[in-house]
Amino acid sequence: MRIIFLAALAVSLWLPMAWAQSAEQELQAVYRWKQHDLNRPVPPVIMPGTASTQNEAGKPPSDAVVLFDGKDLSRWESESGGPAKWKVANGYMEVVKGIGNIRTREDFGDCQLHVEWAAPLPAVGESQERGNSGVFLMGKYEIQVLDSYHNRTYADGQAAAVYGQYPPLVNASRPPGQWQTYDIIFHGPRFASGKLQRPARITVLHNGVLVQDNVALTGPTAHGTRPPYEPGPDRLPLGLQDHGNPVRFRNIWIRELPE
Repeated sequence: MRIIFLAALAVSLWLPMAWAQSAEQELQAVYRWKQHDLNRPVPPVIMPGTASTQNEAGKPPSDAVVLFDGKDLSRWESESGGPAKWKVANGYMEVVKGIGNIRTREDFGDCQLHVEWAAPLPAVGESQERGNSGVFLMGKYEIQVLDSYHNRTYADGQAAAVYGQYPPLVNASRPPGQWQTYDIIFHGPRFASGKLQRPARITVLHNGVLVQDNVALTGPTAHGTRPPYEPGPDRLPLGLQDHGNPVRFRNIWIRELPE
């Protein structure tokens, strides 16, 4: 217990220093330019997307990579590397119990991710056995998917939690059977010489409501434990979880962010 406390204290002392360095770098980028400088590069022009409804998925921004458009799983594979075998029908994919998790064929790092999902109707089970799945950034950092509509469970395991770490600020869940949205801003960890230089950070909007506000992750997701960071690549596949419940997903797209 004493070792865990000392490790947590070390992280709590280090994080403000890391944030201060990041903020200083951001300010330096601003002060490189005079105010209203016409020589300052202007942002690229894109076409924004359209909002989804319960009956129809919206359109992604023009610069997004569409990971699932409701037609096939060509951008996905099983965790073993074989074809993804989840059900595809009527514009959605659905978890097939026992098939296992799936992941993108392409690797991603810092990103804006949009995911729409629906818990099974009628609701079956309670707590963690009701509409359970998960969205894994870099295959390691989970935003929990769960039917949290009138369903009591532990706070850091309900819908939109950073599983095992941060409960959502509010419970913004819709009833089972209705489509819900996650809009996730993710910045992965950074390592130098085998040491952590910056923790992963996540912001999440659940059905348009801010539920995770740029939180710093303690490390990868695990059940009942908090493993430390381990050095690794800046880009890894995005994953979706088979937790045995027929959760549905649609309209998944991603925008890569500058490092």
